[in-house]
Amino acid sequence: MARYCESVCRICRRENHKLFLKGDRCYMDKCSFERRSYPPGQHGQGRLKFSEYGLQLREKQKIKRMYGLLEKQFRNLFEKAELAKGITGSNLLVMLERRLDNVTYRSGFANSRTEARQLVRHGHFSVNGRKVNIPSYLVSKGDTIEVREKSRKCTRVLGAIEAVKRREIPQWLELDPNVFKSTVRDLPNRDDLTAPMEERLVVELYSK
Repeated sequence: MARYCESVCRICRRENHKLFLKGDRCYMDKCSFERRSYPPGQHGQGRLKFSEYGLQLREKQKIKRMYGLLEKQFRNLFEKAELAKGITGSNLLVMLERRLDNVTYRSGFANSRTEARQLVRHGHFSVNGRKVNIPSYLVSKGDTIEVREKSRKCTRVLGAIEAVKRREIPQWLELDPNVFKSTVRDLPNRDDLTAPMEERLVVELYSK
């Protein structure tokens, strides 16, 4: 499977938004976006002008990279959101939030979505008592996500739970760090997403 192997800090700078791709480093003074908040490359500090299509493309790339999806995965999820009842853009963002790798990250079991995806793939989590190793698994209301017994001494998980105070747990999740368990209190809605995202531009791009 294709994957990005270069510096992820360049992605934040390219999208002109802190995407929190490197865990704790993003909250420190060492954060590359804080030190150089302009696009990478020799023309990065020049004046940038985007067309309507350019703005739509950049917004799609930003959201896609924030959640760590490839183009085909993102497009497939958009098509599912389009078929579901309600507003397509909001449906898309809610589905992205419901992914198991995102939920484990939001719950504080991992420092970044990339780390969460790796931990899920390696079978460190269970959903409702059953081991699930599919990062794209969509959680539902009432689901419980737990760190499996044999994984509770994992250094990455313990470190992430220690650092969870630096970022807030969303209201639609309830974390019990003592038993390594997170419960989906309710499905997320658009108002729960505080990151600046204009999903309308993504819908316009894919509707061309």
